[in-house]
Amino acid sequence: MAEQTTTELKQLRAKGVREMREILDIADAEGRPLSGEERQKYDRIDTDVDAYTETIDRREKQARSESMLSSNAGEARVSRQATTQAEMLDSDEYRTAFDKYVRYGAQALVGDEARALQVGTNSEGGYLTETTLDRKLVETLDEMNIMRQLCTVIKTASDRNISVESDAATASWMNEEAAFTEDDNAFTQVSLSAYKLGSIMKVSDELLLDSVFDLTGYLARNFARRIANAEEAAFVDGDGSSKPEGVCTGATASVTAASATVLTSDELIDLYHSCGRQYRNRASWIMNDSTIKEIRKLQDGNNQYIWQPGMVAGEPDHLFGKPVYASGDMPATATGNVAVVFGDFSYYTIADRGPRVLIRLNELYAANGQCAFRIHQRCDAATVLAAALHKITMA
Repeated sequence: MAEQTTTELKQLRAKGVREMREILDIADAEGRPLSGEERQKYDRIDTDVDAYTETIDRREKQARSESMLSSNAGEARVSRQATTQAEMLDSDEYRTAFDKYVRYGAQALVGDEARALQVGTNSEGGYLTETTLDRKLVETLDEMNIMRQLCTVIKTASDRNISVESDAATASWMNEEAAFTEDDNAFTQVSLSAYKLGSIMKVSDELLLDSVFDLTGYLARNFARRIANAEEAAFVDGDGSSKPEGVCTGATASVTAASATVLTSDELIDLYHSCGRQYRNRASWIMNDSTIKEIRKLQDGNNQYIWQPGMVAGEPDHLFGKPVYASGDMPATATGNVAVVFGDFSYYTIADRGPRVLIRLNELYAANGQCAFRIHQRCDAATVLAAALHKITMA
């Protein structure tokens, strides 16, 4: 039997959601809880829906990665003269020298190899991440980190002040020949600095000496996974202490749930309309997967389910017509937690400071037959306009 397409899986998921709703509707209409048989059927379908969702998400992430790899491969085929540092870092000479540095250390480089790698030397005695490695890092970061997909990402060389219009001026009606009313826009500034995020990875001597082993890809995947997890935790719920301030802190507190553990459809509607119409056009929802599971069961005042499962490949599920994204770093529905953030996430800015830097640690784990690699990056992030992002806080 042929493998089901993503669209077919989305249709099966939507069918499962409808069947779950029918089970709930029958029990509600008869004013009773679910029977044991109904509960078993509901849970079985719910498990299938979760499995469909997991497969759909995995395929769509893979499709995005392949698309980016294809784009990068096309760029690599374009012939150009390596005259700037960025071009040198993308050259075959640098790539070859970088691979030799990773496997054998800087002492193994001679002549042209040492000169090629010198282009990427940083002030701490390490090396910029070779272009292929950096691309794989970025691709995996974008794939795993919901916030990098939705938010504004900029590169900076120093602290950055972002001017934000905090009070928009208005026009006024006037009589003929009447004096114009002066009304200037007011601006505030959001300052983005740089926090350091780093990790050390140990690699066995056997892997280092195995020329067939894709060492660059291995480093990229593992470092990217670690960085992506740490980044999203900070971008979503960071407290601003030695790390960026998360969107849960920066968003406007618009709705407080009546319950400490349960959300209602009316509260979600209130959150939707607390966000100005000008920001709703590009708005999205972010919440924990456990919160999504509960919201899938909610109905509005007309007994219509408010959850809308995505039906097209690449399209997320929707709530009131706006896409929903799950993040494991969003707090669950518990006392005092920020359970849902809604709004235009382009008003949350991530500032990457300079390049990522990779350093080979030759001696630290040599007694164990291992070599270590240390990578670090600097970045900051903040909500630059709180009016564009709103949140529900549990009681």
